[in-house]
Amino acid sequence: MLTQTISRAFSQVVLKANKNQARELGEYAIEFMKNGNPSKKVLERCKLFHTDSVFCGVSALALKTNAPTILAQEAKSLAAKTGAATKPKPGFAKVFGSNLWVPATNAIVANSAAVREWDSNGTVFGYDASSPARRAGEFGHNDYYPVVIAAAQQNATIDGKTALKAMVLSDEIRGRLAEVFSLKTYKIDHVVHGAIASICTYGALLGATPAQIESAIGMFVAHYIPFRAIRAGHQLSDSKGASAAISTEAAIKCLQRSMNGFVGPADIFRNPEAIFRLFQKTKGDSPFDITLSLSGDDYAVMGMHFKLGLYEHQSAGALEGLQKLILDTKFVQNYSIDSIDKIKVTAYEPAFGIIGDPAKRDPHTRQSADHSMVYILGTMLRKAFTEKSFHQLLSSTNDLNEIWKALFLSPFDYSHAAVRNQDTRKLMALTEFEHGGKEYDDKYPEGIPTRVQILLKDGKNLDSQFVMFPSGHARNTHCDLAGILQNKFKQLGKIAIKDSKSQDSFYQQLNSIDTLSNKELQTIYNCEINYASKSIDE
Repeated sequence: MLTQTISRAFSQVVLKANKNQARELGEYAIEFMKNGNPSKKVLERCKLFHTDSVFCGVSALALKTNAPTILAQEAKSLAAKTGAATKPKPGFAKVFGSNLWVPATNAIVANSAAVREWDSNGTVFGYDASSPARRAGEFGHNDYYPVVIAAAQQNATIDGKTALKAMVLSDEIRGRLAEVFSLKTYKIDHVVHGAIASICTYGALLGATPAQIESAIGMFVAHYIPFRAIRAGHQLSDSKGASAAISTEAAIKCLQRSMNGFVGPADIFRNPEAIFRLFQKTKGDSPFDITLSLSGDDYAVMGMHFKLGLYEHQSAGALEGLQKLILDTKFVQNYSIDSIDKIKVTAYEPAFGIIGDPAKRDPHTRQSADHSMVYILGTMLRKAFTEKSFHQLLSSTNDLNEIWKALFLSPFDYSHAAVRNQDTRKLMALTEFEHGGKEYDDKYPEGIPTRVQILLKDGKNLDSQFVMFPSGHARNTHCDLAGILQNKFKQLGKIAIKDSKSQDSFYQQLNSIDTLSNKELQTIYNCEINYASKSIDE
């Protein structure tokens, strides 16, 4: 058994391809929660990702976005009639902004959907520079922390320190799977890895055995694989934003049934007709080893990236390039939108095929707009041209961090009215998106290789040159990440919570999660959400 081979002297464990990795993931998760020792640096990084996700979630609810609102209302309609607000209630948890006890799976699906709705929280690219075998480049996002809080709200032994450690565990399993198996290559949605990680984490927190975790992973993989049809088409739907939530709901249901005695398929990673060996043929082994950390600094979360506003993560290089051009040349002060002849963006696959898809050139919905390179770039440039306060700032700063703060892409930049803004549409029409070929493709997923050029009608060519590690990227060492994220939290907090004192109090509670008692975790997500009079999408 794996638990017999784990020693506290080792910083990592390798789940070999010729072993039952589903069972060993369960053993690893249980062992990690007992004896794992991530460094303070790792814990602080994960805490920041959690805080980021929550501000995304509560602001999405405040602006009455569709899927999070429907799922939260559904959860509240199933609320238990009794139960003290600050004492654990087995089988129940709470949705953002509420003290009602609702079925745990409903709380998880509602909160995870809210977290993901803006497509603005953390991102992983599935890349480990130290090993060519761990560069599969699968996407993923930090959508799964509500699983941990839901477990804590059922188990009085889980305090804030334990909860934060469990969040590291979830990110570790999800991130390491993203390094070794590319779901998108086979048109499978990236949320599968997060669902598997959620089973392991929730199970370890609530006393599941390795066999029960193995059963639940097998059940999920056999019954609930989502395909990228969720993200295809001219106009994207609620299914895109809610994909992680719905898959996690199914995953936790699988675990609940396994803990109640249901037996799912065993040894699923070596099953010849499950997705792993179905798409990557082997003679009997799993297609990959899985390397997981037990202590120190080398955790998957340390290679995950922050979004500094609302934008699809593949566009970060273009946004950095554009802002560098604006800062270095100040051209928005001396020219107008009508002075531009052409905007050219050169990038890599998969960015070219996903956010450069011709179907995304004319977005009508928020979900399509935030996956459209021409819309995202056009919106930021339009703001730089038209906002007087930005021109005042630009005259007095040479700091790219301040540009990121001032041109923050907020939920209102994807509203029904914003998507139809004529200046933005004009800039979109001027924008060409070009595949950079092998030179660019070879640099992904290590970085986000992008180049932005703006050709003016007077003959000038403004060139960002090659951008590799934009602000927010894990390997970017020069940006003021903490300062830019504080700006993001402040902007989203103002949307979600009415007064600044309550905003600050909510932030401080999230930022001190590792010091909270279980009683305090019972109300960690309870804030007075300032609901808008109508949906941002109306």
